[in-house]
Amino acid sequence: MTATLIFLGTYLVLAVGRIPGLRVDRTGAAIIGASLMVAANVLTLSEAYQAIDMNTIVLLFGMMIVVAHLRLSGFFALVSEWVVAHARHPLAMMAGVAVVAGVLSAFFVNDTVCLVLAPLVAETTSALRRNPTPYLLAVAMASNLGSVATLTGNPQNMLIGSFSAIPYTVFARSLAPVAALGIAVCIAILALLYRAEFRDGGVPCRTPRPAPVDRALLAKSLLISGAMVAFFFSGWPIAEVAIAGGAVLLLISRNVHPEDVYRQVDWALLVMFAGLFIVVAGAEKSPLEQNLVAAAQRSGLENRVVFSASAAALANLVSNVPAVLVFKPLIAHLSHPALAWLRLAMASTLAGNLTILGSVANLIVVEKSRPVVDIGFWEYFRAGLPVTLITLAIGLWLL
Repeated sequence: MTATLIFLGTYLVLAVGRIPGLRVDRTGAAIIGASLMVAANVLTLSEAYQAIDMNTIVLLFGMMIVVAHLRLSGFFALVSEWVVAHARHPLAMMAGVAVVAGVLSAFFVNDTVCLVLAPLVAETTSALRRNPTPYLLAVAMASNLGSVATLTGNPQNMLIGSFSAIPYTVFARSLAPVAALGIAVCIAILALLYRAEFRDGGVPCRTPRPAPVDRALLAKSLLISGAMVAFFFSGWPIAEVAIAGGAVLLLISRNVHPEDVYRQVDWALLVMFAGLFIVVAGAEKSPLEQNLVAAAQRSGLENRVVFSASAAALANLVSNVPAVLVFKPLIAHLSHPALAWLRLAMASTLAGNLTILGSVANLIVVEKSRPVVDIGFWEYFRAGLPVTLITLAIGLWLL
């Protein structure tokens, strides 16, 4: 009973975002929940250590280091500048922004891509006297859609890769088509909803402000990133490849201060992951797991529609990473676990496009673009609802 209460309390805070009256955020909730599991003797300290999936932590940490080098080199700004310079029509520019956000998110974690692209797109569209909203929505939604394609696209996929042992190539072959069709749907819906923006003329001629680029660092970062992607697809353990790539960049990037790299690592996210691993391990030692399995069997989770709808709803309630951890003990009891893991990756990620609160990437875009435009809940939702429903239908069809 104690483990169940701790588990439910932790996930309640994850859903709300904080403890009313206290300065406790989602990371703090995970730390408190993990500590209580040990303090209440649900887990020993040794069992708590063993519950932390270090493959996922190491993979996420390694990718953060690599992405930090790409960002410091000016790579993301350079790509954005290229899109603007070559677009001859507002619709082409929006489509280019969406494709760039989706492709980069597939390999370099969607949250980080949004962190870099959102202020660049907001500033550029404002300078071009365009309505920034559809372009920024394209960044948020396409980054979520693109991230579904690979095991390195977002944190929940990293978890799923670790739990399921699905090879990188198999995962990408299954979900990359969902991502590609999803981005096309996103572009079409935004073009329809904001047709006035894309009807009136082309992009005003303007020479984009040159992006500050460290060419030596850019060359090294792209070389290591390309090698990592090749190793991912060739079947090497992705956590080992990610941390090795990060280590090599730290070694050869002589003009970069390590402190600048460490500042861009999301330490709070890494700690939250560790805490949630412990909380879920404690819950698995309680009757809660058996109750969840029984409830899942009664609710018909074997049905792909029921399963995907449940995953999408839970992802919007408590966020996608905690949702994956809730589903972890259930999937082993389904008749086709590997397919269930793929559907969970698809549904939990695509559901992030439903509302502003659906994913961290959305919140990053809204906050980073606030000096230029204030994107409200309903402004986002009127595009997010059709994008989510159609792309989930595509995912169900393709899987």
